Amino acid sequence: MRTDKILSMLGLAKKAGKLAGGEFSVEKAVKSGRAAVVIVAADASQNTHKLFINMCTFYQVPCYLYSSKEELGHALGRDIQASVAVLDDGFADAIEKRLLQAGVEQSVAEYEEFEDDDTDEFDRM
Repeated sequence: MRTDKILSMLGLAKKAGKLAGGEFSVEKAVKSGRAAVVIVAADASQNTHKLFINMCTFYQVPCYLYSSKEELGHALGRDIQASVAVLDDGFADAIEKRLLQAGVEQSVAEYEEFEDDDTDEFDRM
């Protein structure tokens, strides 16, 4: 088990009541605009990654894949934790800075850009 500043900061945010953990709580925080940054365990399922990356991209919330479910859980006093949302801008800025220093890139969904040709779908019929 490694100890690092990012996991320590997440633990502090949890103690301060500035962290939402678990799929439903994180989703609610993102959709309500309360989430400042989202971290998803790198070893979470492909569906979990896709869900949070797409949601965070849509709602313009930074999302990072980092650590493991066990390490995130241990930092938060749980067995496992697949996703967390930091609710405080100060904690979020500090955590995001450390993530970038560690070489962790922000995860963003890639959408195809469609050209708008100003024609309605029904005009083509």
